[in-house]
Amino acid sequence: MLKRFLVFFIYFSLSFSLFSLAADPTKKAQKEQLKTIVIDAGHGLPNSNAEGKYSYESALTLAIGLKIGQRLKEVLPECNILYTRTDENLPNGLTDKDKANRYRAQFANENKGDLFISIHVNSMEERYERRVEGHRQETYYVSVGKGRKKKKVARTRTVPIYKSYKLPCNRQGTETYIWAINKNDQKMQSIGTREEDGDITGEGGDSTINFYDSPEAKILASLRTKQFFDKSLMIANLVEDEFKKVGRPSFGVKQRNNQGIWVLQATNMPSILIETGFICNEAEEDYLNSEKGQNEMSYAVMRAVLRYKQSLESGIHKLDTIPTSK
Repeated sequence: MLKRFLVFFIYFSLSFSLFSLAADPTKKAQKEQLKTIVIDAGHGLPNSNAEGKYSYESALTLAIGLKIGQRLKEVLPECNILYTRTDENLPNGLTDKDKANRYRAQFANENKGDLFISIHVNSMEERYERRVEGHRQETYYVSVGKGRKKKKVARTRTVPIYKSYKLPCNRQGTETYIWAINKNDQKMQSIGTREEDGDITGEGGDSTINFYDSPEAKILASLRTKQFFDKSLMIANLVEDEFKKVGRPSFGVKQRNNQGIWVLQATNMPSILIETGFICNEAEEDYLNSEKGQNEMSYAVMRAVLRYKQSLESGIHKLDTIPTSK
């Protein structure tokens, strides 16, 4: 009984501390900092993934990801910008995409990232439509008569001739993912081993929560997971808001509950995955390959990160002056 009381006391004490921090922008400004941002260009050879008329997802994610990192370095010189890959190949010399995804999360965790941004390009499954292209005569047989007089008689009928046509991909726009709600336990375990410069209540000293140590540790990990979920949702909404400002259609913020996204649930920090457009759409493919398109997308993500950082540090959700795309 005493142990259960202590667990609940710790939970409510920490919850009150977190509430106090949220209500005091001065304390929050001292605690909330973006020291390290990890940019993850999705896929990489030999896993080129989605394919357009003339380009591949892995090449586009690298180009856009590097531009995002460049923009962030310009406006956040004090921030450490890291990349999971900087060339056309899967990260760390790997050739298996699943091992590469595990490396991406491990890389972000080991470097104590404060924000993980994964860049991807969308596509749709090929769709076909059957159309009638004409008609033909077909011979078939029926049985007539009974007993010894039973025989087969030929008949003819007119039947349609079908042909399948590939439908164009008319989908366009962006969407940003946060980790799936049914992967919350896995995210909590990842977050539960994160080391902090100062504990979750904002006090000094190093803090390491081992998820498996005790019920108290699980409570701490749960509180931190809730914090990181809220932050992930915030930055995801800001990204989509900035995309809309440059005229991009937006499908909003989503969760993929039927199948989790490893780099989101295995990273012990706020994390998002951005689908920048549909490579199967010719106009979208041209846009994503163009200097204009890549500049607009990278500047939009940069502005979202600046708004996110300012929200963390001051509680103000508006920037007076932010760079625009060139």
